[in-house]
Amino acid sequence: MVLLEFQMAPHVASESVSQYVAQIINIVDQSGVPYQLTPMGTILEGEWDEVIGVVTRCFKHMAEHHSRIGTHIKIDYRAGPAGRLKSKIQSVEHILGRKLST
Repeated sequence: MVLLEFQMAPHVASESVSQYVAQIINIVDQSGVPYQLTPMGTILEGEWDEVIGVVTRCFKHMAEHHSRIGTHIKIDYRAGPAGRLKSKIQSVEHILGRKLST
């Protein structure tokens, strides 16, 4: 199972890229892949081909409209069942003995 964290945005003159991030999140949300949106990126959970496929669709969408795109990708693979998107946080909360702001 793969946890893949990525951020993607076109290089544009304006300071805000929220409108472009919203387009990407729409693609992610419609994919059906479990995900977590954070202020600095999006984390996907699934099989390799599935999560890479979502990132590829996001990239192709951006490339249709922009000539330069910045992308950061971090991947953690671990054999085993799904659910790490939440279980990794729950594990730390268990050790600390309290809920965290996530």
